[in-house]
Amino acid sequence: MATLTSREEDYSKWYNELVTKADMAENSGVRGCMVIKPYGYAIWEKMQHQLDQMFKDTGHVNAYFPIFIPKSYLSKEADHVEGFAKECAVVTHYRLKNSPDGKGVVVDPEAKLEEELIVRPTSETIIWNTYKNWVKSHRDLPILVNQWANVVRWEMRTRLFLRTAEFLWQEGHTAHATRQEAVEEAERMLNVYTDFVENFMGIPVIQGVKSPAERFAGAEETYTIEAMMQDGKALQAGTSHFLGQNFAKAFDVKYQSKEGTQEYVWATSWGVSTRLIGALIMSHSDDHGLVLPPNIAPIQVVIVPIHKTDEQWEAIGKVADEIQNQLKNLGISVKYDNRTEYKPGWKFNEYELKGIPVRIAIGPKDLENHQVEIARRDTLEKHSAPLDNLAQHIQNLLKEIQQNIFDRAKIRRDSLITPVDTYEEFKKVLDEKGGFVSAHWDESMEVEEKIKAETKATIRCIPLNAKEEDGVCIYSGRPSKKRVLFARAY
Repeated sequence: MATLTSREEDYSKWYNELVTKADMAENSGVRGCMVIKPYGYAIWEKMQHQLDQMFKDTGHVNAYFPIFIPKSYLSKEADHVEGFAKECAVVTHYRLKNSPDGKGVVVDPEAKLEEELIVRPTSETIIWNTYKNWVKSHRDLPILVNQWANVVRWEMRTRLFLRTAEFLWQEGHTAHATRQEAVEEAERMLNVYTDFVENFMGIPVIQGVKSPAERFAGAEETYTIEAMMQDGKALQAGTSHFLGQNFAKAFDVKYQSKEGTQEYVWATSWGVSTRLIGALIMSHSDDHGLVLPPNIAPIQVVIVPIHKTDEQWEAIGKVADEIQNQLKNLGISVKYDNRTEYKPGWKFNEYELKGIPVRIAIGPKDLENHQVEIARRDTLEKHSAPLDNLAQHIQNLLKEIQQNIFDRAKIRRDSLITPVDTYEEFKKVLDEKGGFVSAHWDESMEVEEKIKAETKATIRCIPLNAKEEDGVCIYSGRPSKKRVLFARAY
């Protein structure tokens, strides 16, 4: 097995190597786009399955909308089009023809579209054009729809999972009769994301709202969960937007109220993407490979046989089958690696690299002693466990590993939150320590832009639990009522 560059030596190189060597994804023949390989996609499926259930538990249903959006739709909401204009891929023609020189095909100039189509960067416009036909009365509300889809945002500097021209995601789009209902929905979905990212992915997050400059294009308020990676850079792990009536007015979506008046509906949108897989890798993994929290690992337990004779092979196989059945009955995903072309040591390295939470090794001596050897991926520690009640032992161990992975990430995250009171201190912490820098800000976009230009740090969020505290802005010296979190980010 190939070894990885260490995180300390080159964090970026370590990340890129890990994604490819753990067989999660690779660059494709299309610049800026990736191929998600089966193991990477299995992680996404696990995430998708869990989130989908959480959405349905909160009353949402799935639908699907076109990948193409007429250009005129995007023009209807001014902030929205300005926010996405530079990232759009545009379809101008609908047909190819054979090249006159006989070398391949060319675009048929006669097949120009009357109106160009945008490959969706996000679906607000096509969805709100559709909702216009769905909403007539207050009885038609709320609409609680989610879509699992792909989107395209033309990126020039890409990195697998973190930033690609095309990525997979879910986008929820809801319509409500009142402002209060829409705000409650945006906050509810922020809490769903928090629950998922913390309790399934094992990543601690900070809930907050974005500054006006960092808000989603067309939103009145953007709620966010911000995570901290091992290298001291922040990563936005999910956003939920209160869109007010902006899209309803742009697409003329009204309902008749109980009193008989015509009212514009209130809207939200919210989404997370395959970018979360990048967060998963960078939050927990080490120089040996992936470290996957059991709740999100496609394979939670792997069994590796160690044998010399056919008799041993047969005896170990019977025990392994029994263990597999017991674990499956508890809802634990397990794989028995009975490939004979690879040695046990090679398999151990492979499963360490792929982050399987628990590895069970069974050899002839283990059978004699009625036990197995267990290795846990989070600490790399090994111990022996009796075959009696083994499934229950493994179940408890998986819970312990899940909690340990979260606790470890939280301790590291908390150690990377630094309050500062001066701009000099601010720059020093950013350069020497990284992480979240908690500082006073005067709420002006001008100061926010200057700090970003000078330090590459952005306001990640204004924490929802931020306490009022008299202070002065680190940059302008003007009065400030609360601290915000700055960081350099992915």
